Amino acid sequence: MIDLRLLREDPEGVAAHLKRRGYILDIECLLACDRELRALETDKQERAAERNSLSRKIGEQKRQGGDAAELLAEVERLDRVNTSAAERLGALTGERRALLDDIPNLPADEAPEGADESANVEVERWGEIPEFDFEPRDHIDLGTPLGLDLASASAMSGARFSVMWGALAQLHRALIQHMIALHTGRHGYTEVYVPSIVSSAALYGSGKLPKFAEDLFRLHERDLYLIPTAEVALAHIGADRIFAEGELPLKMVSHTPCYRSEAGSYGRDTRGVIRQHQFEKVELVQWVRADESAQALDELRGHAEAVLRSLELPYRVVELCCGDLGTSAARTFDLEVWMPGQSAYREISSCSNCTDFQARRLRARRRGDSGTELLHSLNGSGLAVGRTLVALIENGQRTDGSVSIPEALRPWMDGRELLEPEGPGD
Repeated sequence: MIDLRLLREDPEGVAAHLKRRGYILDIECLLACDRELRALETDKQERAAERNSLSRKIGEQKRQGGDAAELLAEVERLDRVNTSAAERLGALTGERRALLDDIPNLPADEAPEGADESANVEVERWGEIPEFDFEPRDHIDLGTPLGLDLASASAMSGARFSVMWGALAQLHRALIQHMIALHTGRHGYTEVYVPSIVSSAALYGSGKLPKFAEDLFRLHERDLYLIPTAEVALAHIGADRIFAEGELPLKMVSHTPCYRSEAGSYGRDTRGVIRQHQFEKVELVQWVRADESAQALDELRGHAEAVLRSLELPYRVVELCCGDLGTSAARTFDLEVWMPGQSAYREISSCSNCTDFQARRLRARRRGDSGTELLHSLNGSGLAVGRTLVALIENGQRTDGSVSIPEALRPWMDGRELLEPEGPGD
């Protein structure tokens, strides 16, 4: 949610910023609603003061044995006006809230101009793209003899789920352990275990509701949802909280399963484990002072990159243009890993500075010298586990169908250096 005071003071400036990301703000509608609502609230307060005054006068009249009928009649009239105005006040409150909830975050001044992903800007590449003396295969052809069992997953759960057997499952787990160890041991994050089921309030706070309701899995007839990312739960830890100076920055890392309906993604990456309804992710979330979030974004991005470098996976960094930013983000860098099976770079982490957008929804603040001020929040995948597994398999493939395991993962793999074809249950 953006600052309502800023909208009142500089509506044209806010509209111009939002236009950069392709969002057309109906200024007149919003401000008209806001003006009428504020006028009604002022009238309500004046009527309350008048009613209190009348109540005092009625008490005095009765103590003196006088007739308070006229005063009582006026109180009844005020109560009727309040009852009549309450419905309009409620409707306007809901209308203004809906208008504000639809507005995305203002893009940072540094965010590149552009309407869609075609205008995203590549800012860095790392690593050498592997060269093979054979035709490289994709992760499905490679993974099936290694223990990837899509057929069993489909039989029990439908499309876009996976089962993994043996050493492949162990490699998947090794990635999680390696990522958590790296972020806690080297990057200063505190590991946090969080629920996989959250309320609509938590989803609203992080900006996932109301805009992305169709992408969520909701528990039947309950105000509870499966998390689309640990960001939702980690961000909510700051809700209704005033942080002391010594508590910041708060840097959290969490491994969770994530659940997304992937509405509207039909036909995109439906084969294999690139885009699934359930997947694992190691998520990084930070609450920081407002004046430190720009630097924190560079650092968080570096933490996600460190995972890719430790696994010797070639990748590139792309800054998203204004038109491709997520709702909560003011600035975002995507990390895209090289996938030989597709001969393309694919997103594996998205690192964003959400400035005070989530903090305003969640009321996450810090205590300063002159009162309290909103914090800034940042988030990024560190990394998406399934996509990292795909990248490892495809980049480390050998002509015989085996896969080289990066040295960083071997301690988690009982020293194993190769992932070799094996059947389910072997």
